Amino acid sequence: MTSGSGPLVLISGASSGIGQALAARFARGGYRLALLARREDALQQWIAAQQFDPSRARAWAADVRDLPSLAEASRRCIAEQGLPDVVIANAGISVGIDTEDAEDLEVFRASLETNLLGVAATFQPFLRGMRERRSGTLVGIASVAGIRGLPGHGAYCSSKAGVISYCESLRGECRGQGIDVVTIVPGYVDTPLTQRNRYSMPFLMAPDKFADKAFAAITAGASYRVIPWQMGVIAKLMRALPNPLFDRLLAGRPRKRRRSE
Repeated sequence: MTSGSGPLVLISGASSGIGQALAARFARGGYRLALLARREDALQQWIAAQQFDPSRARAWAADVRDLPSLAEASRRCIAEQGLPDVVIANAGISVGIDTEDAEDLEVFRASLETNLLGVAATFQPFLRGMRERRSGTLVGIASVAGIRGLPGHGAYCSSKAGVISYCESLRGECRGQGIDVVTIVPGYVDTPLTQRNRYSMPFLMAPDKFADKAFAAITAGASYRVIPWQMGVIAKLMRALPNPLFDRLLAGRPRKRRRSE
């Protein structure tokens, strides 16, 4: 990355995990990078370690739950780097909850604000410009956990189900305007979000392998893609199971760690 030309991708939650892997993959694909996260220092250190030319990669500090700070970072990105060609709303958290515990309601709120509202808030500053330009791609990172609810995962599952429905709604709104809306639905990817899970994770993928497949789907303009495809099959089978059978299969399954754990 030694030139200031090329398309621009903005990625939220880019300081680690899937976001960082996507940034590396888009960089190899010739894209300039606008990387957004709460931890600007981590982004700057990663950019420096990659030896990217300053004209090719910029770090922007913002929390997707803090709408004014996100809007300001987006405004500065447009002013200094230009209107992105691709916007990837990737920032997310994954924490278990127990609805009986009142403290976990705040975890639920944070999950919805980060994982769902954060997607819309990441897209919003760029949508008008993309419509006027009549080109652009908006990418929401969902999860197979959004296809069917899992015990102990109520906040995460509902937030990711919301991402799937929201992106589907937005895709219809953007029809005929030159804007692609892509829903990427990861299975298990080996990131800090999954490394503390205490249950089996079939078809666990390395972040770079996931990023390769996501990059191919996004640049091809796919509307919806489960990665890896095997998890898509499993998710469809789970969705088709009658409730009594589904409930019996998940009885006693270890749950995602709560914040207190």
